[in-house]
Amino acid sequence: MKPQRLNYFFWQSLLLTGSVVVLTIKPLRVVALPIIGAERSASKQQLLPQAIMTKSVAPIREIRSLNQIEHPLTDAQKLVQSPTRTGQAEIISVTGVKVYSTDKGLEVILETNVKSVDAQRLVDRHRLQVTPKTEGNSYLADIPNAQLRLTGGESFRQLKPIAGITEVTVTNIAPNSIRLTVTGEALTPVVELFDSPQEGLVFRITTTASTARQNTPEPTPPVTEQQQQSPIELDVTAPPDTGYQVPNASVGTKTDTPIRNIPQSIQVIPRQVLQDRGSFSILDAARTVGIQPVGRFGDIYLLRGFQSRNYLRNRLLDLRVINSVETPITNIDRIEVLRGPTSVLYGSGQPSGTINLITKQPLPEPYYAVELARGGYNFFRPAIDLSGPVTDDKSLLYRLNASYSRANSFTDFYKNENYFVSPIINWRIGKNTKLTFEAEYSEVQRRDPSSNGLPAVGTVLPNTNGTIPISRAIGEPSDFINRRTTRIGYNFEHNFSKDWSLNNSFRAWLLRYEQQSTFGQSLASNNRLLNRTTQLFPEGVDWDNYAVDTHVIGKFKTGSIGHQLLLGFDFNRDVLPFNLIRRSIAPLDLFNPVYNQPLGSITLRSNTETQVDVWGVYAQDRISLLDNFNLVLGGRFDNVDNEVNNKITSVVTSQDDSVFSPFVGIVYQPNTIVSLYANYTRSFEQNVGVAFDGSVFKPRFGTQYEVGIKTDWLNGKLSTNLSLYKITLANGLTPDPVNRGFSVQTGEQESRGVELITQGEILPGWNIIASYTYTNAEITSDNRFRSGNRLNSVPEHSASLWTTYTIPKGDLQGFGVGLGFIYVGERSGDLANTFTLPSYFRTDASLFYKNKGFNTVLGFNNLFNINYFESATDVLAVYPGSPFTATLSLGWQF
Repeated sequence: MKPQRLNYFFWQSLLLTGSVVVLTIKPLRVVALPIIGAERSASKQQLLPQAIMTKSVAPIREIRSLNQIEHPLTDAQKLVQSPTRTGQAEIISVTGVKVYSTDKGLEVILETNVKSVDAQRLVDRHRLQVTPKTEGNSYLADIPNAQLRLTGGESFRQLKPIAGITEVTVTNIAPNSIRLTVTGEALTPVVELFDSPQEGLVFRITTTASTARQNTPEPTPPVTEQQQQSPIELDVTAPPDTGYQVPNASVGTKTDTPIRNIPQSIQVIPRQVLQDRGSFSILDAARTVGIQPVGRFGDIYLLRGFQSRNYLRNRLLDLRVINSVETPITNIDRIEVLRGPTSVLYGSGQPSGTINLITKQPLPEPYYAVELARGGYNFFRPAIDLSGPVTDDKSLLYRLNASYSRANSFTDFYKNENYFVSPIINWRIGKNTKLTFEAEYSEVQRRDPSSNGLPAVGTVLPNTNGTIPISRAIGEPSDFINRRTTRIGYNFEHNFSKDWSLNNSFRAWLLRYEQQSTFGQSLASNNRLLNRTTQLFPEGVDWDNYAVDTHVIGKFKTGSIGHQLLLGFDFNRDVLPFNLIRRSIAPLDLFNPVYNQPLGSITLRSNTETQVDVWGVYAQDRISLLDNFNLVLGGRFDNVDNEVNNKITSVVTSQDDSVFSPFVGIVYQPNTIVSLYANYTRSFEQNVGVAFDGSVFKPRFGTQYEVGIKTDWLNGKLSTNLSLYKITLANGLTPDPVNRGFSVQTGEQESRGVELITQGEILPGWNIIASYTYTNAEITSDNRFRSGNRLNSVPEHSASLWTTYTIPKGDLQGFGVGLGFIYVGERSGDLANTFTLPSYFRTDASLFYKNKGFNTVLGFNNLFNINYFESATDVLAVYPGSPFTATLSLGWQF
C-alpha cells in the first residue's frame, strides 16, 4: 500500500509543473584580470576548483576582449569622487557571480539587473561609486547603490584563483552596498579600475606571482568548441558562514529575500551558532532567539504565548506531532524562525510562529568532515559529512550526513539511542534546471519511564512527605518508545529567465511508532501515592504523510510599480491508524518507589483510522510602490476534509471545512538602515466534532496585528528587530454547561507582547544574539476557567543572550569563548492558575578552537547547576530542567 501511495503522489506532483513566458535581461559585467593591458585569450582554463558560491545564473554567450573595450575613465580617483546623490541612485542588483581562469589571468563577472541598453545611462546618470582601500594583504573595493542578491545565498567566495592570490570574495556589507575583496598571498595586490559604458567596472589585478607566471607561461590544455561558445557554469550552494548575521531568509516569502524587506519578524540561526553552542537538538539551538521548549523531550515549543508544532523543512510542511522525540541536527545547515501566523503560505497551523529547517546541500568540490562528541550522562556521538561531485562536469553532486548517538539522563532508567543517515543528490539538468533528491532515515530506541513529568506537589509546591527527586521516574523501567522515520522527496527548480521561475517539491513522511508509557492520573490524598495508567499500541502505528507544493515566482512591472508575484498550489494527506489500549497499574510511592508492577485490566480501547486531506491555492504579491515603500498582499484558500473510521463501532464520520487566510503587510524604509513594517494576518486549525444540536464546529482562527522596526548597524553587520503584536485565538472548544459530554465554541485566548532581538557582529571576532520578550497571554473567554487567567508555562518576562569572541589574529588566532544567559520569569503551571513555576536564570558557556579545518568545542550547559523547571501542562506534569552537563566535540574538515 505504501509504495502505491508514494508512486501516486510522486507522479501527481510532477504533473503540477507549468511554463511561463518572460523577459530575459542581458547582464552587465565586471571583469578582473591579473595582468595590466593583457588581452583576454580565447582559451579558458576550467573554472577554479576551490570556488564557493551560492548559485549559478544563465551563461554569457559573448565575452569581449579587453582590447575591444573603450575606457572613458582610467583614473580610479575620479571614480571615487564621482558625485552621486544617494537619494536618486538606482540600486543595482547583482544576481550572479562567475569566475574564469584564463592563460593570462583571472576574470570575474558580476551579473546584474541592468539591461545592456541601459549601460550608458548607468554610467552617466547612476555611476557606480567605488571606494578602494587596503587592509594588510587585502585590496577592498566598496560599491554603494548595489546589492548582492544571489538566489541561494548572500555571499561569493573563491579560494586560490591564481598564484599570488589566496581569496576573492564578494559580499553584502550593508543593505545597499557590496564589497569586492582580493587578498594577496604575500603582498597587497595592485588593482587598477576602469569604467566603461559597455562593461561597467573593470578590475585589473597585478601580483608578483602572476607577473612571474607571465614570464614563464605554462601550457594550457586545448579548448573545446563548447568551451569557446559558452562558459562552464559554477553551481555551488550556500557557503560556510562564520558570522551570526544572516541578512536573507526564505520562510516569509518562499524566496531568498532580505529580511529587512519582509513585513514580519524573522530570525536566522546559522550553523556557526549551533557549533559554538555545542547544540545537538533543534530546540536547544532555538533558545538562542528566545524560544522555549515545552515538555522534557520533543519538538513542541512556546512562541508569542502559544504552543506550536509548526515545522517546515526547506519550506515544505514537515510533520512534528509526536512529543518525547527530538529532531537531530546532523543534516541541518541553519534554522529560520518566523513569528506569528503563517497560514497564508503554508496552510493549517498554530498562530504562534513557524520553524523552517534548512538542510545541508551538496557542494561542487570534495568536502569531508568527521566529528566526535562525548559528554555527561554517557553521551556519545560520532558523525560524518561527505560531499562533492559525482561527474567530471559537476552536473551531479552528492552529500551524505550520518550520525549515531547514545545518552542517558538525570532521570532513572532513561536510555536513548539514535541512528541517522541522510543522502542527497543534486542534478544540474541544464543551465536553468536543477533537480534535488533527498532522503532521510532516523531510528530512535528509547527506554523512557519519565517523559510525562512529575506532580507539582513535592516539586514546586510543598509536600509533607518531602521533596520528590527530579531523577524520579513515575513510569516503569520497561516503558519504551521505538520510532523509525523515513523521509523521501525531491525539489525541482527551473528558471525560465532571470525574472521567472518554477519550483515543485514533494515529500513522503513514513513513520513506524511503537510505545508503552505510564503516566499519572491523580495524586492520593496522602500526597504520596500516584495513581497511574499504562498506555500501549498493541500493533504499533504506521503513520503516513504526503506533501506536495508547486509555485511560480515572477518579477514584472506595471508602469513604475514593481511586482514580485508568487502563485502556488499545495496538497497534504495525513493517514493515521490509532489502535490504543490503556490498562490499570498499581500506584507508585513517589518517595519509596517499587517498580515492575504487573498490568491490570483494560480501562480504555480505541481503534480508529483518520485521513485528513488538505489542499490549498495561494497568491502573494510584493509590490514596490516606491523605492523605499513596499506593500505585500496575500491570500490563500484551503479545503480540509477529515474522515474518521471507528473500527470498533464501524461508524465513519467526516467533516469538510473551507477557509480563507489573508495577509497584508507594508514596509517603509526612511533610509538605508531602518525598516518600519506592519502586518495583519490570520491562521486556522480545524475543530473536529459537532455540538449538541448537530452543527459542525468552525475552525479555530488566530488573528494577528503587528508593527515593528528593523535596524541595521555597523555597516549591516549587526541587526535589531523590535516588534509589538496582538494575537487572538478564537473558536476554541469548551465544555457545554447544559448538555454534559458535549462542547460549545466559546473559548478565546489572547496574547499581546513586545519582542526585541539583536544579532550580528559588534567588533571583529565578537558575535552576539540577544532577545527580550514581554508577553501577556491570558484567557479571555472560557466555560471552565476564569477570564484573565494566564496561559500555562508562558512567562511575562524572558530574555536570552549568547555571545562569543574569537581571537582574529596572532599566536592565539582561532581560540574563542562563548557565554550565554537564559532568564525565564514566573509562569502559571496550568490554565486554572492553581500553582506557579518559579523564575530561573541559567548560565551556559563554551570554549572553542578553530584552525585549518580543525574545530573543537567544550560546551557547558547550566554552568552553576541551578535547580529549575522548564514548563508544566497541569498539576501532574511538571518538567524539571537538566542539571550541569559538559560536552566535548572534536571535528576535522578536509
